[in-house]
This record gives sequence, structure tokens and C-alpha cells, in this order.
Amino acid sequence: MAGRLEGKVAVVTGAGSGIGEAIVERFCKEGARVVAADISGRQNDTARRVGSNCRAVQADVSKGADVRSMLETARSAFGRLDILCNNAGIDGVMAKTGEYSEEDFDRVWAINGRSIFLGMRYAIPMMLATGGGSIVNTTSIASVVAFPTMIAYCAAKGAGLQMTRTTAVEYAALGIRVNAILPGPVATGITRHMPAEYIQAVKNATPQRRMADPSELANLALFLASDEASFITGAAMTADGGYTLV
Repeated sequence: MAGRLEGKVAVVTGAGSGIGEAIVERFCKEGARVVAADISGRQNDTARRVGSNCRAVQADVSKGADVRSMLETARSAFGRLDILCNNAGIDGVMAKTGEYSEEDFDRVWAINGRSIFLGMRYAIPMMLATGGGSIVNTTSIASVVAFPTMIAYCAAKGAGLQMTRTTAVEYAALGIRVNAILPGPVATGITRHMPAEYIQAVKNATPQRRMADPSELANLALFLASDEASFITGAAMTADGGYTLV
């Protein structure tokens, strides 16, 4: 039986750990050929573990030249580009707005916000050339609710959601779907180094009283990337254990 992404070619950023790593593994199991991109070097471990249908690329997703090269790898290695998962992200410094440095803000914006624009900007022409595709942007529930001391993170994630909606409308009639995943608390490298009391407070505020496993977000990315979601575009798909309901 063919996988749900059989014959598809995908690029996943932030592929060295967490949600991105889980997406790469899930996509490959479903028949996709995947370019796993990250700046850390850990994408090489992901690719080795997944096997021959995965290519590792080192990329700084805040730089246009790196993003173009990353996407071109998909075309040169596998012949086309069908799916882009803009997943790379950092949490950044935690400080109140009146104490937040410009440099720290710009760093978070570059990786969490600008990278989504760059990924879509250079993936869309490639997708149009082959009849369309699916873009899945990992934003956050921080795009719709406040997290004090995370002004840069919230701003970038909110921008990512609005870029998703705008681009979805622009290309809906041209065969490109664009959707956003809004994770709540997830057990990843970002959350593991946050203060324990902060994490516990988030868990306590989540009706399911737990954090998600990255694989649970990968399942959602798989659905949105697949043809099963063919009539879904511009959606903000929340996966937060009920956090934003209370």
C-alpha cells in the first residue's frame, strides 16, 4: 500500500531536533523524499537515521541565499518540490518589553518570522512550475495569546500566521495551499531549557495537563501536507491540549 505522501518531495526546516525531526521521520515513512535542513549539524543525524530518501542540508533560514540553496537541493536531488514545512524556530531571550534589546529582538524575528517569508518566497515559484504544492508553517499559540517576557517570539509567530493567511489567499486558485500549525506546549529543546516553574505553569494551564510529543505535531503536518487536506488552505490548526480554550 502506497504511503500518504508517495511520490512527493518535501523540504523541512529545523530538522535536527524536536518537531522538525519528527516531521522528517513521518514524511519519509509515508513515502516522501525529504530534504532535512538545519543550522546545527544535527540534520545529518536525522538523515542518516531515516535513510536514502532523505538529504541533509545545513542552512541559515534567515538568509535568502541559504534558503534558495536549500530548496534547490530538493529539485537537484529529487526533481521537484511539492511540500515546504517552515518549522525552524527559537525562543530567544525572555525579558519584559521595556528591557528587551534590539539585537535579541532582531535575532528572534530573523529565524521565526523572516524565515517563513523567505521559504515561501522562493518555494512558490518552484511549486508553480510543477502545478502546485503545500506549505505548512509552524507558528504557535503565541500567535493568538500573550506570553509575557516573550515579545519577540509572540511578534514573529503572529506575523507567521498572518503571512500564512495572506499567501493562502494569493495562491489558492493556483494550486498552492498554505496552512499554519499552532502548537501549544511541546517537549522540545526550546521548552526543556526554560525555567521549570514556567513550564509547570504552562502544564497547569493546559486542560490535558501535559506537553505534546513532537510526533503529535508531525501527524498534523502530515495531514496538512497530504492530499487529504486538499480543500484546506489558510487554516490555523491549533494543537495545544486545550490551552487556548480556558
